[in-house]
Amino acid sequence: MTSAGNLVQTSARCPWWPFALVIVLLPFGRSAELGTLLCLVGVLWLSIGNPSALRANRGARLLAGLLAAYIGAALLSAPDAVAPAKSWETVAGLLRYVPLGLFACLVVRTPTGLRALYMTVAALVALWALDAWMQILTGWSLRGHAPPERISGIFGADNLKLGPTLAVLSPFVLWAAHRRFGHPGWLLALVLMLGPILLAGSRAAWLMYGLVVLGFAWHAVASRRRFAWFCAVAAACLALALGLAWQTSGRFQQRAQRTLLVFQGDQQALDTALSGRLDIWRTATRMIAAHPVNGVGVRGFRYAYPHYVPANDHFLVAEPCGVGEGACHAHQIVLEILSETGGVGLLLWLAACALAWRRWRAVSAAARDRAFPASLALAVMLFPLNTHLAFYSAWWGLLFAWLLALWCAALFVEPAGSLATESRHAA
Repeated sequence: MTSAGNLVQTSARCPWWPFALVIVLLPFGRSAELGTLLCLVGVLWLSIGNPSALRANRGARLLAGLLAAYIGAALLSAPDAVAPAKSWETVAGLLRYVPLGLFACLVVRTPTGLRALYMTVAALVALWALDAWMQILTGWSLRGHAPPERISGIFGADNLKLGPTLAVLSPFVLWAAHRRFGHPGWLLALVLMLGPILLAGSRAAWLMYGLVVLGFAWHAVASRRRFAWFCAVAAACLALALGLAWQTSGRFQQRAQRTLLVFQGDQQALDTALSGRLDIWRTATRMIAAHPVNGVGVRGFRYAYPHYVPANDHFLVAEPCGVGEGACHAHQIVLEILSETGGVGLLLWLAACALAWRRWRAVSAAARDRAFPASLALAVMLFPLNTHLAFYSAWWGLLFAWLLALWCAALFVEPAGSLATESRHAA
């Protein structure tokens, strides 16, 4: 058998745990990069005998196009960036997503392997949710005591990313519960995830989880009438959950009271409800007007910020990015892309979205169904009518690239018989 045939068989048998390790270590900061390093080693090992195998992998080709747009937008913003060292460092760091994604496309080749990976992620996220429930009930989790303003769970008191992470990865938990226990299972999983996401205090996560529930319900019930009934029952259950949270959690009550300021109607109340986001967004629009072509440079938002606001701006004197630096990022995906990478960057992102949509429509209904959990996770993560973490940051960007790689791999997994045929053709 030729090296190509060996590579097909080896990649189908190669363990996917280095790819899953990224999610396992996600709550522990930069340690998650161990997974990306192992994926790089895996790609080199798999492809050293036949580099052309990557070109033959449809998932890898799709991923290459999507990452070319994502990294290309950053690259084109770097030459005249306001903070060249930071921008070029970011561009260099983004390159690690290429072997991460290629490894996923090479090793996640069968429906069985894909389901096993989904189940692993679902079990892990469910454990995070149970740990968060323990913190809700006792004040403590595996990573210590909760901070005063919100629960933090496995991420720890100095890293308040529990809510967005649970919301984005919740489709895997709902999918696994539905597959194993049917409708009662995924409804129970819905409640399991709801409490920690509500009390984690991230209102962006509340919206993302709401979209997950609606998207999964539409997919699961497959009937407009049953979907309408589900929405009615879910609304009643949500009202009950909100009432209980209001009565029992001072953290939730504080966040909800701030959110309700939206309905006072004046601009100051709206800005308070949005935690100062209006000021950040106005500043982002001024940056866009001053740098419309390729922006201020990827990850250059905080360095450009002081040049577009008064000297006494709140974010210059009180925010954790550092006194004198200002807001860390634009807190909204479209404004982040436009302010940091300009119109060129936005065009590349839109081209990537068009490519992804075209490939998604071209595959079979069975392939779309297999990729559904990853598709839903990416859809709510990228939903533009929300606030966002920074997509070019080391942490949120890694989670985004991981989901993107999994989605590309999931669209093109093949039955074992097809892999055997492919191996014979390669031989």
